Amino acid sequence: MEKKLYTLVVHSENIAGILSQITAVFTRQQVNIESLNVSASSIKGVHKYTITAWSDEDQIQKISKLIEKKIDVLQSRVLTDNDVFIQEVALLKISTPIMLENSNVCKMIRQHNAQILESNPIYSVVTMTGITDQIMDLYFSLDELGCVLQYSRTGRIVITKSTEEPLSDKIANLEKEQDNMV
Repeated sequence: MEKKLYTLVVHSENIAGILSQITAVFTRQQVNIESLNVSASSIKGVHKYTITAWSDEDQIQKISKLIEKKIDVLQSRVLTDNDVFIQEVALLKISTPIMLENSNVCKMIRQHNAQILESNPIYSVVTMTGITDQIMDLYFSLDELGCVLQYSRTGRIVITKSTEEPLSDKIANLEKEQDNMV
């Protein structure tokens, strides 16, 4: 089967060690994580893990099911790029002297809708939000001009295009089940 980049969104309780358990599933399945972003979600006490990995559909679905079996995991979903809004953030430290000598540097920054955050006589810090291809295009353009000193990019952050939040429904159902047991 053909491998492509999949996005897995996992919601879990805020418990120490759960990240290790989630990444261990990828290790056991011999799938390398391309990017990982962890943050608090919009639901109190719940964390959101956005994980990208190159895989085939059968394998990524299997990984999602294995992750969802973990006791502190509330939900694991495989999402396609059509299901989500995607953003990444990049920071580039570039040489200020080269930027001042070569007008193409500022031109590239403007063309990519990037911004200069900080500038001093030695270096300038540029930030850009976008998708991977856009960010990498800026990086390669500036690198060709010989001005990139450092580069860093976040993993994907995503929100679904759906108007519903399946996790909220799942939590409400779990709470009902617990109330009925009492």
